[in-house]
Amino acid sequence: MSLPDTAAPPAIPAATLIVLRDRADGPPAILMVERAQAMAFAGGALVFPGGRIDPGDHALAVTMGDSDLAPRLAAIRETIEEAGVAIGVSGDVAAMRGKLADGATLGAIGPVDASALVPYARWQPDRAHARVFDTWFYLARWPDGAADPVVDATENVRVFWTTAQDAIDAADRGEASLVFPTRRVLERLATHSDSAAAFAAAAAWPVRKITPWTETREGCDWLCIPDDMGYPVTAEPVARVVRG
Repeated sequence: MSLPDTAAPPAIPAATLIVLRDRADGPPAILMVERAQAMAFAGGALVFPGGRIDPGDHALAVTMGDSDLAPRLAAIRETIEEAGVAIGVSGDVAAMRGKLADGATLGAIGPVDASALVPYARWQPDRAHARVFDTWFYLARWPDGAADPVVDATENVRVFWTTAQDAIDAADRGEASLVFPTRRVLERLATHSDSAAAFAAAAAWPVRKITPWTETREGCDWLCIPDDMGYPVTAEPVARVVRG
């Protein structure tokens, strides 16, 4: 029996980073990781680097004078940990990653500039899920001269560049798994011709938290989202939905 809303635990604050790299011959490449099958959340799925906002992220945000920076700082930290990519932090990425793995906070590895991260989306499933994340999605450009991404080989088994449409197509062929929010975000990203278009869309559509709901259409249950938030696909049959 599921807990009533009044007794359900609060959603877990989280953040994820969509790193964009422009290409000369098509839409931007996007950095993604493949989750290990054994992970409790989104096992085996393709996702953007990210994870929980931890106390160190909150403490650093307060030190920086803006507690609202905590999700951005978490996205920066998690992208270093999961993909070996540093956005807004300068220095030896391998050394940063090692320090974070040993328990250091993001603030301990050097000055951090979170201004490169732009809010793109925010998703929180309903309380019917056993584990509910309230997740911020941010955009950032691939830093010039950055080293190649390196998988962490713990939570994730692969880190790679792909286009939004290629990731969707791989899922449609049964070669990849995408949870519902990731697929909807990829469909939106696939409408952008380059990173500038993605950032323009982020500015044009103010972020509102999306909590999908189920409705019956012609005898079939569909999982739905609002149709006024910039997403080209706003419903999918529940039978086809992959949940994290």
